[in-house]
Amino acid sequence: MKRTTLKLKHFAPFAMVALLAACGGSAETAPTGEATPSVAPNTAIGQSNVVDDESEKNVVQVAISSPDHTTLVAAVKAADLVNALSNAGPFTVFAPTNEAFAALPAGTVDGLLKPDQKDALADILQYHVALGVFKPENIRDGQKQGMVNGGSVTFHVKDGQVMINDAKIIGVVPASNGLVCVIDKVLLPGK
Repeated sequence: MKRTTLKLKHFAPFAMVALLAACGGSAETAPTGEATPSVAPNTAIGQSNVVDDESEKNVVQVAISSPDHTTLVAAVKAADLVNALSNAGPFTVFAPTNEAFAALPAGTVDGLLKPDQKDALADILQYHVALGVFKPENIRDGQKQGMVNGGSVTFHVKDGQVMINDAKIIGVVPASNGLVCVIDKVLLPGK
């Protein structure tokens, strides 16, 4: 055992030098007169800025690609939730359609998209997100579920139709980080 320890003690410095050399060394090892390459600062931060055209779309990308969810996408952007919803999850996003947002009282959406309403908008949007994957076929009547904003929803199942509170689940789209369940109404916390 002592011989192995002795050999590793002598080998470690050489391994570190070899590792540094393989990684390109440091600024001190650049030949004199040559400029070391500079690295541009990373201005695009967050998971939503990862470029990947081959993998399955995440929940945000699913919404962005849907012409029926442009209002939801604008709201997610205004509430600064794009990066959070682009993370690994898994999430189930209950995604109201443009028609669902249009059914709200006049001026509601425009009011919520104002910068001073960002917290209220985020609260409403987070009430549409559950941690985990909740496939409609696995939901039981009366099942309660906590949502990201801290509120709870109740699922109802009647004649095969699954509802979340009083909104019908009208479609399901799998995503790389969860599931998007399209709904026909906007869920409002406390209602």
